[in-house]
Amino acid sequence: MVEDAAESLGSYYHGKHTGTFGLLGTLSFNGNKTITTGGGGAILTNDAELARHAKHLTTTAKLPHVWEFFHDEVGYNYRLPNLNAALGCAQLEQLPTKLVAKRMLYTRYQHAFAQVIGVKLISEPSECHSNYWLQTLLLDSENAHLRDSILKATNDAGFMTRPAWILMHELAPFKVCPRMDLTTALALAKRLINIPSSSGLIADKA
Repeated sequence: MVEDAAESLGSYYHGKHTGTFGLLGTLSFNGNKTITTGGGGAILTNDAELARHAKHLTTTAKLPHVWEFFHDEVGYNYRLPNLNAALGCAQLEQLPTKLVAKRMLYTRYQHAFAQVIGVKLISEPSECHSNYWLQTLLLDSENAHLRDSILKATNDAGFMTRPAWILMHELAPFKVCPRMDLTTALALAKRLINIPSSSGLIADKA
């Protein structure tokens, strides 16, 4: 299994860090993630041979040689430049502080929305510890028709809110692909609102 843990750095399920359940796990360091290198990410594995092969494929599958350039597989240039990697290492040192700030922001939102009828803040399930990378509201089913008007009102007021990402099967390249029943996903997508989530929104992080 290859585990997509792109946004979940610092999250745990039953005491185990996400991205470590499969043979391989992937993390994203895109600009909107908890820590960023401006792009790119990381592969997690405790299998030495898989790690070697992954590194080989992501560095153009070139065999080591003093002067020859010979590639023994279809490879990809997914190398992270040293400057970006240095930025990532520096941000990793700040990760505990960022995670604390994310949770503090969640707590403030939790208090703010506790008395608001018809909406709830998405919270971590039992036996989970979320990094609260993204703060998300879920409208009650009967209020789903209000989503777009709420998005417009908040953005007009200067608060960047967004709907859920468009479901994959609704995108043009995948509309003809086979799929199972997606009734629940479709219903949720109409009710979700992502709200400002930056750790920088918390001034008193200490």
